[in-house]
Amino acid sequence: QVQLAESGGGSVQAGGSLRLSCTASGTASYNTYSRYCMAWFRQAPGKEREEVATIWRDSSTSYAESVKGRFIISRDNGLNTLYLQMNSLKPEDTGMYTCAADVGGNCYNYIKWGQGTQVTVSS
Repeated sequence: QVQLAESGGGSVQAGGSLRLSCTASGTASYNTYSRYCMAWFRQAPGKEREEVATIWRDSSTSYAESVKGRFIISRDNGLNTLYLQMNSLKPEDTGMYTCAADVGGNCYNYIKWGQGTQVTVSS
């Protein structure tokens, strides 16, 4: 029942930062959203979609090796919003960034997806 909408993408020089947001609407309640596992994915043309950051219902997190130490995923359950703080951006970070929800909370079966927000990093 939840719908996801991303924002915050854009163009940035290598070494710069961006903060992406993903707002959930149509969710039943604060408590319901708080139980979701949320994740950020990215995909560049000609490449496979990659899970870059994940946040569990208990707020534990995991990251792809390519972004460890540079990206931070967080959530604000009161605002039904997911964030991705991206620092020290590299050209290879360029892609369409999409948020996704596992409404069962297991961080495995992402059945709700946003439309994506484009991130372009130039050298």
